Amino acid sequence: MDAYLGLFLSAFLAATLVPAYSEILFAGLLSAGYDPLLLLAWASVGNTLGSAVNWLLGRYLLHFQDRKWFPFKADSLGAAQRWFNRWGVWSLLLAWLPVGGDALTFIAGMMRVRFWLFLLLTAIGKTARYAILLGIVDLLRPLQ
Repeated sequence: MDAYLGLFLSAFLAATLVPAYSEILFAGLLSAGYDPLLLLAWASVGNTLGSAVNWLLGRYLLHFQDRKWFPFKADSLGAAQRWFNRWGVWSLLLAWLPVGGDALTFIAGMMRVRFWLFLLLTAIGKTARYAILLGIVDLLRPLQ
């Protein structure tokens, strides 16, 4: 059970603005013989809930954009909002991307995307990513 909780935590942190990669642990646990469906579930739920933290931060931190400590400049916020308006909520299916995916979830909060829709689209994308990784590790297994 510790391995699954560790994967959950790793996936959760990897989805926040903290730089972390859960895919390495996921692949290692798969190779070690842990249950693939349980790994898929724990990683997907952890990663999706980590993205929900970003959504909450985006939703509520915008109130502090006039403060010096606020992490984003007004012009970069404006550009991000224009980009999100152009591509819409469907871009959340790409929230799994290693570059820009976390920002998408933060921006979704800023843009006040309905939480249930955010959660659904983000979960689909993140689960698909882990499922693909599961398939890749399975394909490479005979080569080991």
